[in-house]
Amino acid sequence: MGLFKRKNKDVADEPPKEKVKWSKRPANTAFKQQRLKAWQPILTPKAVLPTLFIIGLIFAPIGALIIWGSGKVTNFTLDYTECDAQPSDGSWADMPNGKWDYELKTGSPVRKSAISTPKWAFTSNPSAPVGQRSQCRIQFQVPYDLGPGVFMYYKLTNYYQNHRRYVNSFDSDQLLGKHRDASSIDGGNCKPITSNGGKAYYPCGLIANSFFNDTYGTDLVLLNDPNGQQNATYSFTEKNIAWHGIAKQYVQVPSIPDNNPQNLLPPPNWAERYPNGYQTLEDIPNLADNEHFHIWMRVAALPTFRKLWMRNDNDIMPAGTYEILINMNYPVKQFSGTKSVVISTVSWIGGKQNFLGWAYVAAAILCVVLALAGLIRHLIKPRKLGDMSLLSWNQPQAQR
Repeated sequence: MGLFKRKNKDVADEPPKEKVKWSKRPANTAFKQQRLKAWQPILTPKAVLPTLFIIGLIFAPIGALIIWGSGKVTNFTLDYTECDAQPSDGSWADMPNGKWDYELKTGSPVRKSAISTPKWAFTSNPSAPVGQRSQCRIQFQVPYDLGPGVFMYYKLTNYYQNHRRYVNSFDSDQLLGKHRDASSIDGGNCKPITSNGGKAYYPCGLIANSFFNDTYGTDLVLLNDPNGQQNATYSFTEKNIAWHGIAKQYVQVPSIPDNNPQNLLPPPNWAERYPNGYQTLEDIPNLADNEHFHIWMRVAALPTFRKLWMRNDNDIMPAGTYEILINMNYPVKQFSGTKSVVISTVSWIGGKQNFLGWAYVAAAILCVVLALAGLIRHLIKPRKLGDMSLLSWNQPQAQR
């Protein structure tokens, strides 16, 4: 046994190695010892006060310019939530004061008090085609020529599209046309609108299920045409209302399990439009061309929002009294919300939004006030400054 315990002579004669002491101290370099050159400003009155004045002088005209651009925009808001509470015989009545609002452009030739009160009428016809059984008609005045560049939006309030569960409730692969059976949809993000009876909903998810389905007539009838024409209209278009490139996120015909359209189901809230489900390929909605669906799928960040429905970029909207036809299908009273039609023009800054301009003006006023307060304080009781040449970073390297 001693044979196996015999040590190698060369190894046994070697002196023991010294243990290397490990240290946490960083290497003595400019980077690790934080000796790199850096700008270390000294905030003195001569530097701070002029900076505040300059910021104020720059922000004030920017804010004024934004407010001026926003003031060139005209907005008409017509809240038709309670239109179905009117008699269903089509009789006309004045809209309550809280249901309509006119935001006229700066320097408008017409005062808001001179605008006549809009009127509305409601008709109900259960035998009419689906989507046209409850109709609201609104007559409103355009006090002066608008455009060119007139846009019509629908506006919803108290609608929280930014809820996390709502925002995530869609399946991008399904919208791109990839094969998604019921089990794949059940394990995805579309909960709780996923499948029923082993058949997947198309499109699935809460966003698609709550798709806004009120519709508006694209031709607004001009009731008192100054040129004397009969049945004159102002026409909008529902094309080119969504951002370019969004259509690439959708397909015309999705991948259908077993190539049988009946293996897909319309979302529960689409049942009135598809009472028998998807029977043929023609019943499958063409999401690639539905720009209203594209806009709806881009969820809003705030509970009060508006989304573009149609536009007219080329024609001037003459002054006069117009009538718009609205097919009321979308329920909002159950969550204490409202729905409105908004007709708006644009300027070089976009739509009417005064907040950004007033934010610039407020920042400018704050900077100027702080600068004046600091200047008065410095003149009345100046603070003695130290000799900055004695600071460590101003000393020669040899003296440190």
